[in-house]
Amino acid sequence: MKLQHLTKRFFAALSQKPPLAEQTAEVKNTLTVSEFALWSAMPPMDQRHSIVVMQRFVGLYATATKFEIRAALLHDVGKMASNLGVIQRVIATLVGRISKSFSDYHEHEQIGAQMLQKIDSHEITWQLVAGDSKPELQTALQALRQADNI
Repeated sequence: MKLQHLTKRFFAALSQKPPLAEQTAEVKNTLTVSEFALWSAMPPMDQRHSIVVMQRFVGLYATATKFEIRAALLHDVGKMASNLGVIQRVIATLVGRISKSFSDYHEHEQIGAQMLQKIDSHEITWQLVAGDSKPELQTALQALRQADNI
């Protein structure tokens, strides 16, 4: 399943086309001002992916709170720290943490959570982005991981 997921993500990532204006407006209405600024700094491939994950997440977890939905949109925000392109991300996935940028890529959940803490995102949002294992977050975290397994 992981190979299929990565293959789909790779081909979707090749396009630098930004999300549709309506999609971006929905994201803007969902996130806080600071979160939207951070989301807007993400590469278009990650923005588009985050929207798909958010839509799937809401479909899987109909009782999701606004903080959990924000986590779905921001789950990959930490990947910006690695500053890797599509091919470099594939290589990082295959070879592991052989450089600072590759390590940052693999640690994107923790980095993203730290980024969100710095802009005062809600605790539930950054904890889900971090993959926190608190019992009260497990249902949302499982739905988020399933939604991300595109």
